[in-house]
Amino acid sequence: MRPHVILSCAMSLDGYIDDDTDERLILSGPADLDRVDALRASCDAILVGAGTVRADNPRLLIRSEERRRGRARDLIKVTLTTTGDLDPGAAFFTAGDAEKIVYVPPGTTADLPATVVEVDGLPALLADLAARGVGRLLVEGGTSMHTAFLSGGLADELQLAVAPILVGGGTRFVDPATFPKGRLTLKAMEQVGDMAVLKYERPL
Repeated sequence: MRPHVILSCAMSLDGYIDDDTDERLILSGPADLDRVDALRASCDAILVGAGTVRADNPRLLIRSEERRRGRARDLIKVTLTTTGDLDPGAAFFTAGDAEKIVYVPPGTTADLPATVVEVDGLPALLADLAARGVGRLLVEGGTSMHTAFLSGGLADELQLAVAPILVGGGTRFVDPATFPKGRLTLKAMEQVGDMAVLKYERPL
């Protein structure tokens, strides 16, 4: 048993999620941010990699008060780190009252204001989340997480929001890897503001 895994990502027309500057590249407009907020509200937990926690300092909250009121419990925050080296003052830990879970490899210690769990690989992580009642997991990046879930055949849905800009260089949506063969199934296309949202599912 594992949760239903949804990968969500905004990228440029040429496949970049960030550029080479020190400032964070803003791809999504207000309409797409609201779509993502609704997607978060439909899930039980949200996961980002440790690199995203360090680089972007995300809060990982549901912004809409109405959507928060309709939930039985808060959106669980999840990250994984190979070293345990995370800033306990990061917004991941300090923003909101939701449960925070940090997954580390066996034998790794992490003194953090969160539930620290040792696991050996993503399948074990997903099994642990399922045991904690997580039925739907939203993965919001970054590149290494997208690559790991897709190359491991662990993503059930992929939602790509394509912004009408060309970046020309920087960080791509995924790294080079060996991915499962076969075509994903395009389930929906939607215009959200000035962005195109493509929704794919993994064939059963």
